[in-house]
Amino acid sequence: MKKLINAIVCGIIVLMPQVQIYGQQKTDANVIGHIIDANSGEHIPFAFVSFPDLNMGAQSDDSGHYMVTNLPEGRHKVVVSFMGYNNYTTYVSVEKGKTLEKNFQLEPDQEVLEEVVVTANRYETKKRETGQIVNVVAPKMFATTMAVNPAGVLDFQPGSRIEYNCCNCGVPQLRINGLGGEYTQVLLDSRPIFSSLSMVYGLEQLPAAMIERVETVRGGGSALFGSNAIAGTVNIITKEPTSTLVHLSNQSGLVGNQGADITTSLNASFVSYDRKSGAYVFSMIRNRDAYDYDGDGFSEMPHLKSETVGMRAYHKFSDYAKLTAEYHHIHEFRRGGDSLHKAPQLVELCEQLEHYIDGGGLNFDYEIDSNNSFNAFTSAQYINRASYFGTNYNQNAFGDTKDITVNAGVQYIHRFEKMLFMPSVFTTGVDFTWNKLHDRMLGYNRDILQNTAVGGFYAQNEWKNKHFGFLLGFRLDKHSLVEKPILSPRVTLRYAPNDSWTFRASFAQGYRAPQTYDEDLHVGAVGGEVSLIQLAEGLRAEFSNAFTFSVDYWKVVGNWQFNLLAEGFYTHLKDVFALVENGHDEKGNLLFTRVNADGAIVAGTNIEGRITNGQKFSLHAGLTYQRSLYTADFSWSDQLAPQRRMFKTPDLYGYFNLDYTPFQRLKFTVNGTYTGSMLVQHCAGYIEKDTEVETRPFWDISLRAAYPFHIGNSIASEFFVSCKNILNQFQNDPDKGMTKDSGYIYGPAMPRTFYLGISFDF
Repeated sequence: MKKLINAIVCGIIVLMPQVQIYGQQKTDANVIGHIIDANSGEHIPFAFVSFPDLNMGAQSDDSGHYMVTNLPEGRHKVVVSFMGYNNYTTYVSVEKGKTLEKNFQLEPDQEVLEEVVVTANRYETKKRETGQIVNVVAPKMFATTMAVNPAGVLDFQPGSRIEYNCCNCGVPQLRINGLGGEYTQVLLDSRPIFSSLSMVYGLEQLPAAMIERVETVRGGGSALFGSNAIAGTVNIITKEPTSTLVHLSNQSGLVGNQGADITTSLNASFVSYDRKSGAYVFSMIRNRDAYDYDGDGFSEMPHLKSETVGMRAYHKFSDYAKLTAEYHHIHEFRRGGDSLHKAPQLVELCEQLEHYIDGGGLNFDYEIDSNNSFNAFTSAQYINRASYFGTNYNQNAFGDTKDITVNAGVQYIHRFEKMLFMPSVFTTGVDFTWNKLHDRMLGYNRDILQNTAVGGFYAQNEWKNKHFGFLLGFRLDKHSLVEKPILSPRVTLRYAPNDSWTFRASFAQGYRAPQTYDEDLHVGAVGGEVSLIQLAEGLRAEFSNAFTFSVDYWKVVGNWQFNLLAEGFYTHLKDVFALVENGHDEKGNLLFTRVNADGAIVAGTNIEGRITNGQKFSLHAGLTYQRSLYTADFSWSDQLAPQRRMFKTPDLYGYFNLDYTPFQRLKFTVNGTYTGSMLVQHCAGYIEKDTEVETRPFWDISLRAAYPFHIGNSIASEFFVSCKNILNQFQNDPDKGMTKDSGYIYGPAMPRTFYLGISFDF
């Protein structure tokens, strides 16, 4: 890793161009000027000035000035753009041998109302014209929340909540609209390469350095992407090079006055002179110490160490054909329990995982003409995991897991100027996903080889104009673990009577196959024993019907923007999967069995509000009220009465994020999450018998202050200080010692943590 990072640095020094992009023929017809913020008058560095009809352009330097040389004579269209600002389009006329000065002003657009998203319908669509609500996590949110991976920011979305299910290894999961993480489809660049193994820790393994944005779609209307999109879809979109830039950053924290949390990133972006080729290279190193809340010598938060390196590159063969390649390598080590400096088999309790992950993909886009486009893609990911899940000095608790996932497909889009009653977009395609997983824990008599294959065909047609939208589509899957093909229809409606109001409704069906491995690839420790999960005989697939309805209101008054969203959701699950305690096996391991419960209903309301004033002030908040209930009495332990409430699903939860820039060189952020009381299972071991605990509510509030400054004319920098979980709200009743129940965990993931950080952009 050190050699690789040194190579990246050397490459940056050698390859960093001094000039941006130039024309081809020497006409000496030049355009120069500057680009400024229309409100503040400040120059905007690294903005784009493009001549789309000529496939030429330039980028402003760090002082906000640009130059394009050797343009063809005549009148040309110019588009000026930069993230966080409205695009500006105009025309210029140039003459041979003359230099024209043309200055531009860009209007800030804090919320980027017309931003383009891809997750709603599998093709690029303006966010306000989608039939489903798409929430976007931009790079700014990663910075203001000090998040180094997706798990750190997904709490700041309506209906979304990150929870941790093991106090030994810190396994995370994302709950959307009250449903567990296994009901959410996680994509990387719109590809479902997250297998049952990679989903266990995947949200903490992808570094922020590689992520351009995260798009979230709530509800089953996103079933076009695959079977697990019952609660919603999370699409992690990697960064594509748009400029020549180098970014170096470090944030160092003190965790609960006990240990350190240090993250360093080095990223570089390169774009060729003709803008036909580009590459983005990223790397990140993180080292976080374990945390022991009660001083019993057993961790409540694991030690975590990871190194990541990768790249995304593209080449345009023409204005209509583009090939994109992505690759990433991740090495992650995590360990919890006691005596972390000793070998795993020499301690009372240890959960240790070491992952080596290699993944990547190829994507080919071809615009046949203005109404027809074609896309072909393939992605793959290989995981090699070494594990130890053991208690009481177990010499045979080592495991080895190998997992490979391959996804490939094609997609075709046709745009009708008018189909029956209005313009429409028709999308169809096929995809295929294959996964092979071999998990061996011989000390527990577990040696399972699982192969799954899913072939899917989808088709949809979306009729839309500025005021109306109607989408009708379906997906047909043949899953190797389900006997018959499964049809999943979807319908979405949108009505926008004016620029202020948008009404949406959707319906979709989905399913989950009864595959052997899911979240049980995490093996928990309970009462000094290891708990394993097995499938009940005749376990059936789980099906869902999901409905959503929303009202979205926007208002612009001067520089102020206001947005209020209210969304209702209702999901009915049939043959829902559930876990019940089922004695012990011949090795003495505690067994849980996955069974089909009668069903479940999850329903509620999401409310989201935004108030912004340019880049000076922004307040974004959301609140969810919901209920998650089994439709019949369900018993998970013979020591307790049957229960209808689903576990770890608070009725009330929410978030807020406030950004305030009182001065040009000072930025403040206050953000936080609220988690209401919920019902949590607590297995016997440290306690005498199984029980159910109603937890107390939690506020997890963070503060951040940042000071941006320049070093000379070529380096932009930012220094920040912050405190996460400033109220130090943390679970105050964890189990102690070797007999603890590792799944008895709730509340904020980290104690009060102080951070210092600095970044440089060259």
